[in-house]
Amino acid sequence: MMLGALSSLKGLRRNVGLLKSIVWDVEPKQLMEPRCSAPGAGQGQKKNLSGFFFYIERTGGAKPALYIMCHTESGCAETVGKIDEIPGDLLTEAVSENKGKEYFGMCPINKKIEDWLRKELGIPPREDET
Repeated sequence: MMLGALSSLKGLRRNVGLLKSIVWDVEPKQLMEPRCSAPGAGQGQKKNLSGFFFYIERTGGAKPALYIMCHTESGCAETVGKIDEIPGDLLTEAVSENKGKEYFGMCPINKKIEDWLRKELGIPPREDET
């Protein structure tokens, strides 16, 4: 894990390239799926996902925590930051809302967390919401 300058909202705000590369509509299961299907499975090669993705970590019985992962087109992924400034009640609510979507201890964020992140990072709302 390469936690450093991206381990705070201030660090994220300074990284304009990262802010432009955030993908909001991907769940952990999609990130962790194999890139190719088994022969005969009928799906062929899956779409390459690349960019930065937020997720909630819930492993080891610890309190939920918000992380950001970098995922490259070649399929490499690394957690690059942890956001400690987020209110705990937002994380708890998102985990409860997304119980059935948890994958290997990773839970997707919900709309409230996306809205909170957009506000804190100075990213405008989606065009379809204005």
